[in-house]
Amino acid sequence: MQPEPVKGFDPPVMSMYSKQGTSERQTVMTAHKPKFGTLIRDRRTATGYSLRRFAELVGVSPTYLSHVEQGKVDSPPTADRIQKMAELLGESPDALIATAGRVPEDLAKIIQSQPEAMPALLRAVKGLKPEQFKKLQLYVAELQQESDSR
Repeated sequence: MQPEPVKGFDPPVMSMYSKQGTSERQTVMTAHKPKFGTLIRDRRTATGYSLRRFAELVGVSPTYLSHVEQGKVDSPPTADRIQKMAELLGESPDALIATAGRVPEDLAKIIQSQPEAMPALLRAVKGLKPEQFKKLQLYVAELQQESDSR
């Protein structure tokens, strides 16, 4: 299913690469710097969360969250933390993760499980219109039902 777009922001043009973190391997997408921090601040204040309370709920320090909102961090929060932000803000996790320049962990694992087929599929669907994606999703659901019934 294609994620809902984050209101007011165009998805960035991206390419993927892997980055070794201090304790985890992260998939990061390079992009024209999206206004992720501004989006988080705007949504956070619109939903009535203080900086301190939101940081506490997400599991980061208020100082770090402030730096994220001001665009003063080299690397955006992890996909898990962005997922938590999305839940609290009522936003699409996939769209918010993409806006931050990250790839959800489950997608990275899916791509890695089929290292030739999945990238080829993604390249093949590049440029499809939203209604074409819906048709493709319906077709894939039919294929999965066929597979499940065997």
